[in-house]
Amino acid sequence: MDTLAADTTMGAVTLRVADLDRMIGYYTQAVPLRLLSHDGPRAVLGRGTTPVVVLEHAPELRHAGPREAGLFHTAILFDSEAALAAAVYSVAARAPGTFTGSADHLVSRAFYFTDPEGNGVELYWDRDRTQWSWTHGQVEMATLYLDPNTYLREHLSEASVAEPVVGSARVGHVHLSVGDIATARQFYVDRLGFETTATMGGSALFVSAGGYHHHMAMNTWNSAGAGRRAHTLGLGRVDILLPTADDVGALAERMRDHGSEVADDGRTLQFEDPWANTVRVALADHGSEAGG
Repeated sequence: MDTLAADTTMGAVTLRVADLDRMIGYYTQAVPLRLLSHDGPRAVLGRGTTPVVVLEHAPELRHAGPREAGLFHTAILFDSEAALAAAVYSVAARAPGTFTGSADHLVSRAFYFTDPEGNGVELYWDRDRTQWSWTHGQVEMATLYLDPNTYLREHLSEASVAEPVVGSARVGHVHLSVGDIATARQFYVDRLGFETTATMGGSALFVSAGGYHHHMAMNTWNSAGAGRRAHTLGLGRVDILLPTADDVGALAERMRDHGSEVADDGRTLQFEDPWANTVRVALADHGSEAGG
């Protein structure tokens, strides 16, 4: 078993934050997610019982520099265009200065924001897989113009303006800033077991399990040559959810065979990528716990 199971999905993204109240406000009032739990310095936000973002208060830490490795964006996947439009309108109404762009990527439609502490956020909806095009094992993606005002006129309802928490939402993919693509491929494909779905020259790599367009991406657009991260604000942990205990066990064995240090508590695995980004792997039925 050299690749991840086809039913692999992404779990919550943990962010270390300086101003917990402000960040809870952004992710609940603007995005909008629900506050699922808040225990002292830790808040879990999501939809239904599905955690999407975990905020950990760490005011003693510094902000990461713009050229350092870390999080490029957390991509939140909505189950319908109506739900996406409601979320986009909510952010535009409550935090308009955080909008950074929008695009039709052929496989998806996406809107981009930056949260109050500089973490990238993508809100998106997927076209049906039958509409995706593949050539020689790579999915066709592009960055086409998507007018946000037209999109809202076509998909926003009066009801969702009044109550913007529409439908379900989860982490669809996580995009990282890394130091170089060859090392990223060696770790995330050859070692962790994702499959390459797209590349952009030597500057970006897209990987997935089960033929999804991408569960993770890595780019060097701002971070070429970056080394291991210091312990800073920003990305705290990426969670990956596997369907069975056998899948978790196989991954633990594969990571150790490749020389990775793996913390294994019998239910979850935790390890670092080459840039000191923490990755936690758990069973999907434990993922809603967003364990610490």
